[in-house]
Amino acid sequence: MRMTVPLAAVLAAAAVMSASPAESQLPPPDTSVRAEKLAEGLHVLFGNGGNMALSIGTDATFLVDDQYAPMTPSIQKTVADLGAPPVKFVLNTHWHGDHTGGNENLGKAGAVIVAHDKVRERMSVPQVIEFLHRSVPASPAAALPVITFNDTATFHLNGDEIRAVHVPRAHTDGDVLVHFRKANVIHAGDTFFNGSYPFIDVDSGGSVAGLIACVDRIIGLADDQTKIIPGHGPVASRSDAKAYRAMLVTTTGRIAELVKQGLDADAIVAAAPTADHDERWASGFIDGERFTRMVVRAFEKTR
Repeated sequence: MRMTVPLAAVLAAAAVMSASPAESQLPPPDTSVRAEKLAEGLHVLFGNGGNMALSIGTDATFLVDDQYAPMTPSIQKTVADLGAPPVKFVLNTHWHGDHTGGNENLGKAGAVIVAHDKVRERMSVPQVIEFLHRSVPASPAAALPVITFNDTATFHLNGDEIRAVHVPRAHTDGDVLVHFRKANVIHAGDTFFNGSYPFIDVDSGGSVAGLIACVDRIIGLADDQTKIIPGHGPVASRSDAKAYRAMLVTTTGRIAELVKQGLDADAIVAAAPTADHDERWASGFIDGERFTRMVVRAFEKTR
């Protein structure tokens, strides 16, 4: 594993970074956090952002993702209510603000922020997500990961072996899957939206092929008892991941064929390639038309 440590002089371009439909410097309308126990010492935390995983035990309090900055007090209260000491490690699954917005607060409180190399690279400089019409300022120095890795990182904590594995060019170019091997739980980050069409951030290095390959890896790591924490949506099973994969392969395959025929995005939308999947999957902020346009753009950028 290759580790890098940050330079002290990293410019802060803004107080809080944001990379999702809500601005993380504005308090979310609901800052409550709900904990659901998945295994002994391991919980999923739901709040107003990406789903989190919390491992507590005799070694350290370990958190996967930390939502928006205004959520930090509720996260800290939930940790305390569960009888655990303050968060010692935060592992980011990718760079988006609904998963990293609490980095600065928790870092200043003493947590060590860990992520893939690409996460630090993207958070260190301004980003543009054209699909969401969003410009994202660089993150303050205190929000940046202080330990980064390029392939895998393993934490031996709380009686478990927690493996973070990079999955290239999936939702972004810096995604990691987090496998709690003893607990048989996988945190998939935003490579898995359970029950809704995903957001593939092409502007951050995401791709259709990489996302499907990542889902294949999730299915390969899982068994019928595995609990999968998606970036958004309820806790899932291996069969849920298979259904998600089937939707991705079918819909993106249809769109790919229409792109090959030379149709533009408007014509492809008119062909309604997702129509028979919309009832089940168009429940998030990306409906069938937005998903279609996003996938068309993803294919065009990889040609």
